[in-house]
Amino acid sequence: MKPGWFVRGDIDGFFGLFVDNLLQLMLIAVLCTNVCGMPPDLVYGKIMPGAALSILVGNLFYAWQARRLAIATGRMDVTALPYGINTVSLIAFVFLIIAPIYFETRNPNLAWQAGLFACLAGAVLELIGAFVGDWLRKHTPRAALLSCLAGIAITFISMGFVFQIFAMPAIALVPALFVIFIYGGQVKLPLGVPGGFVAVALGVAMGWILRWAGYPFFNPSPEPYQFALHLPQTSFAEMLAFLTNGQGWKYFSVIFPMALFNVIGSLQNLESAEAAGDRFDTRSSLLVNGFGSIVAACLGNPFPTTIYIGHPGWKAMGARWGYSILNGAVITILCLIGGVTLVLKVVPLEAMIGILLWIGMIITAQAFQEVPKRHSAAVALGLMPALAAWALLLVETALRKAGASLYDIAPKFGGDLYIYGIISISQGFMLTCMILSAIMVHVVEREFLRGALWTTAAAILSFFGIIHAYVLTPAGVQNSFGIGKANGFAAAYLIAALILVLLHYYNRGRESERTGIVA
Repeated sequence: MKPGWFVRGDIDGFFGLFVDNLLQLMLIAVLCTNVCGMPPDLVYGKIMPGAALSILVGNLFYAWQARRLAIATGRMDVTALPYGINTVSLIAFVFLIIAPIYFETRNPNLAWQAGLFACLAGAVLELIGAFVGDWLRKHTPRAALLSCLAGIAITFISMGFVFQIFAMPAIALVPALFVIFIYGGQVKLPLGVPGGFVAVALGVAMGWILRWAGYPFFNPSPEPYQFALHLPQTSFAEMLAFLTNGQGWKYFSVIFPMALFNVIGSLQNLESAEAAGDRFDTRSSLLVNGFGSIVAACLGNPFPTTIYIGHPGWKAMGARWGYSILNGAVITILCLIGGVTLVLKVVPLEAMIGILLWIGMIITAQAFQEVPKRHSAAVALGLMPALAAWALLLVETALRKAGASLYDIAPKFGGDLYIYGIISISQGFMLTCMILSAIMVHVVEREFLRGALWTTAAAILSFFGIIHAYVLTPAGVQNSFGIGKANGFAAAYLIAALILVLLHYYNRGRESERTGIVA
């Protein structure tokens, strides 16, 4: 008997994924309008419809993929991979590509074209990555994949929302705690009512009640809403124009790391899903991920899509594959009718973010729970580059708001804050997370030669500037790719690799000897 398309847990899963996607759409609307000078006609008439179709394509595929796996295995608890706009690429493309071009030319259309080029180029790189993904996944320790994921979850996801929750406790704290109580305690509510729905309803009710009582903690969006149907439009001519003028290639230092980030992040999310019990085909999952970004670029949306962090969180909610279909359908309708503004007039963002906080918590916990106990030190080590990247973001944000720049202030930190170390470890931090964690796993297992291979890989990546290398400019920290860009790190890693090789030969015949100090 074939399984149905929806279960009750899909409602909870839908709320979580919908909130995540809605947050990205709101960021697009605000940043493109306020930072990049794009007119509403461009944002709501071209970018949003393109985003809708790119999200719908992926949501439908991953729902079908999960249902097919359920039929093949006879398991009805398979959960579809969550999917939507890539938050990190969104921010990077806005502030490192689109906004700089707008500030230089004051031409929002040219800035938009640059974004389309970046999205398309990154998507092509992702398609190439799909053919080596399985090999990478097979030869990378689980702790290396999960620790990086946990680092992103505890910093860029959880901490940001924690700050937002505690900045607006009147309408955000109760919904967030309710989510933690219900999901953490695995409490089944009366009549099977979804916990996520109740949490959002609580936040909405509190926001409006306090507003009516004279405490306007919730301020509905002042943007006027007029119903209109915005159908997707192709943007081939715009992409071709930017491709042929040669300007796009100078931003490859942003495009390449983001594409690599997406491929590695997707691999880590596939590993996370497998750890939760659902093994999906790597190549098809990555190909559709890249294809979704191509659809986005071709239909006017300059922001790539990705497989989201959080599969175990949605699985724990009881979601299966129907939640992915629901999300694709609702997001598509909202984008095509310009409904994001309408939602913001009714629902406080703070009412919804507790669900995302829970997902970040689950991912972080999973990194330690789903690996052998002796590998926990490797997970901890793998968290550190992500923590450094988060610290750098906080420092840069604080300085920018104070009217200063890291370029001017960095020399003044001295020994109070080793800012250059923070910058170095944060460059290519996803790769560094994986490499350090993988090295530690092989050291703990006394597989010193394998550890040496990973350490040598770190040396090569450092030499070409893919990790650790940077240039500090008045515009901020920028990547620095090329030959001999981080020679100090390359030399250090090579020496470390040599030490591991020596340990391999020294350890022969001493496999049973251990100091008992350790991991």
